[in-house]
Amino acid sequence: MPMYEYVSEQDGTRLELLRPMSQADAPVEDPENKGRTFKRVHSTFAAAGSAAQGGSSSMGGCCPCGKNAGSCSRA
Repeated sequence: MPMYEYVSEQDGTRLELLRPMSQADAPVEDPENKGRTFKRVHSTFAAAGSAAQGGSSSMGGCCPCGKNAGSCSRA
């Protein structure tokens, strides 16, 4: 089930909810019962991998520089 992000039009409070795709734009109840209205926004995410943990970063290919093996001077 996908996670969607919603923002309050009144005070900017953000919520993340796991919902079926069919309910992505359905009204969201205010969890604090303050009568706020929430609108779905496009959110971004980041995934941590070996590069984020101090390992080498690879942009593809076989070499850490991202080039195919043999096409870089690091081979």
